Amino acid sequence: MKLLLTSGGVTNDSIRDALVDMLGKPIAACTALCIPTAQWGHPMCGPATARGFVVGGAPWNHMVGLGWKSVGLLELTALPTIGEARWVPWVREADVLLVDGGDATYLHHWMRESGLADLLPSLSETVWVGVSAGSMVMTPRIGAYFVEWQGAPDDRTLGIVDFSIFPHLEHEMMPGNTLAHAERWAADIAAPAYAIDDQTAIKVVDGAVEVISEGRWKQLA
Repeated sequence: MKLLLTSGGVTNDSIRDALVDMLGKPIAACTALCIPTAQWGHPMCGPATARGFVVGGAPWNHMVGLGWKSVGLLELTALPTIGEARWVPWVREADVLLVDGGDATYLHHWMRESGLADLLPSLSETVWVGVSAGSMVMTPRIGAYFVEWQGAPDDRTLGIVDFSIFPHLEHEMMPGNTLAHAERWAADIAAPAYAIDDQTAIKVVDGAVEVISEGRWKQLA
């Protein structure tokens, strides 16, 4: 699987160019599935924000609203009740999975419960585009600061990449997300980590890591 791990989505031309390169064809020729599941685990999210992501209106237009050939909805909490014979072909036929933010530990739980996590290694040509928690779920740990789901046993996530992500660096609506705070967070993680703002993405293809940015970021370890 090819990973485009963002803080705020495809927010500038550099990130968009990286996405098109990973897809190998124009966005308008690609089929997408959007996954809003992480939202249900975060107290700041709910029906209105989930709908906003799915329909791709502002400020969610940096994912679903990019101009895909088609966009479908994949809700992970429903998958265990319908069986793999139905949903696995949907995933295999998609060019890209658009994965929204919320709580990464909740998303991690449902990726495991649904079976999507087990399917990922076989999706060699599929592109995973994450926003915030949708990116963080691919890391080994997210740190206690980002755990909002009360059912989370700890801060561990999938560990598909070997670094952690501190998103929304210096965001005007998140006054606690300063570089100084990110550095303290990284000291607790005690492993490779990046702090990235909403104009930054981390591209991972065949194990090669590249930072794509028109904003601010820092490698913390």
